[in-house]
Amino acid sequence: MSAPQNRESGPPVVAVVGGGQLARMMAPGAAELGVRLRVLVEDPASSAAQVVTDAPVGAASDEAAIRSLVAPDGGRAAAVLTFEHEHVPNALLADLVEHGTPVRPGPGALVQAQDKIVMRQRLTELGVPCPRWAALPASSPEEGREALAAFLADVGGSAVVKTSRGGYDGKGVRVVTSADDVADWFAAVADGGPQLLVEEKVPFTRELAALVARRPSGEVRAWPVVESVQRDGVCSEVIAPAPRLSAELDERAREIATAVAEGLDVTGVLAVEMFEVPGPDGAPVVLVNELAMRPHNSGHWTIDGAVTSQFEQHLRAVLDLPLGSTEPTAPWTVMANVLGSQLDELTDALPDVLAAYPEARVNLYGKGVRPGRKLGHVNVSGADLDEVRDRAVAAAALLRGEAPVVVDTIIEEKANV
Repeated sequence: MSAPQNRESGPPVVAVVGGGQLARMMAPGAAELGVRLRVLVEDPASSAAQVVTDAPVGAASDEAAIRSLVAPDGGRAAAVLTFEHEHVPNALLADLVEHGTPVRPGPGALVQAQDKIVMRQRLTELGVPCPRWAALPASSPEEGREALAAFLADVGGSAVVKTSRGGYDGKGVRVVTSADDVADWFAAVADGGPQLLVEEKVPFTRELAALVARRPSGEVRAWPVVESVQRDGVCSEVIAPAPRLSAELDERAREIATAVAEGLDVTGVLAVEMFEVPGPDGAPVVLVNELAMRPHNSGHWTIDGAVTSQFEQHLRAVLDLPLGSTEPTAPWTVMANVLGSQLDELTDALPDVLAAYPEARVNLYGKGVRPGRKLGHVNVSGADLDEVRDRAVAAAALLRGEAPVVVDTIIEEKANV
């Protein structure tokens, strides 16, 4: 059936699927723009439900819940449907588009973030630089194992195997030297689980991220390229802009991200995670690793370090409003994630954190404490990178209930990787 046309007077409603911290952090930008958020949350105590008043409870896989989100009975139809994660049935999104509901990013773009094999195929067609890769046959575990063994022999004996769907933050990713290392995954494929792909284990020197926003009318804006520091497969810090990055490589990374946004017809914020690797002549080049078609952890620094945050920009983009400036507001901004904590309540540390680091911008997500869980982040901006990074990392350590970390040790360790 057709979605009701949004002809009522008043501010537009942006419907968001997902009740985590990304939806929560859209709220300030929406309030400033006078836009209403309606967020489908998994639980009434979820991160977004604590700050968004219009927060119906439902699963992202529930067709009735999604349809009610965009056109509730007796309520105002949403001007657009967008997401804080990719785990939404694509066929349902296509049906909504067909019947008049703007979905941004659209299902044709979103499938690239949902399925890594589809993404790699399309990026290869577009000529986007990627690691060498192959889809492993799903017809039988034996064929999959044989294909993996052949790929390993071709790339020197070590590679990265990924599940095509469902992996994030290091989940669904394994470094392997033989098919035995993913025997359980092959068994899962035979039982109807997601197909596997294998990629060359890239000898990267660091990880970068290029963040862009694109609106349906075609306008694109890119923030400075950043460096992301990973620990145990999860982003620990983001340094903006990426230090020691040449103007040429910064421009090249932004060009690639823009080409991906345009080639895949992405609307909203797009994060393109990249490896920096030595090129044939020794000069650094970039290879695309992953895509996220939504605000992303690598862009949290923009809340305090850029003229327009990624969250406000995403709302502007999906509503097809003119995009804001992406210029940084300070020479350096460092974001440090708070991953797990020894404290029962992170707010117990606020007196010490705010007294010791009054310039730190603390953003807590209202989540229950679990080991390794993303509970919040700290942004610090300034003119001296070493000092900025030191203070951001130390403030995050206090929120984890730990003694402040000496950043010089981190830099030395990183330099020796």
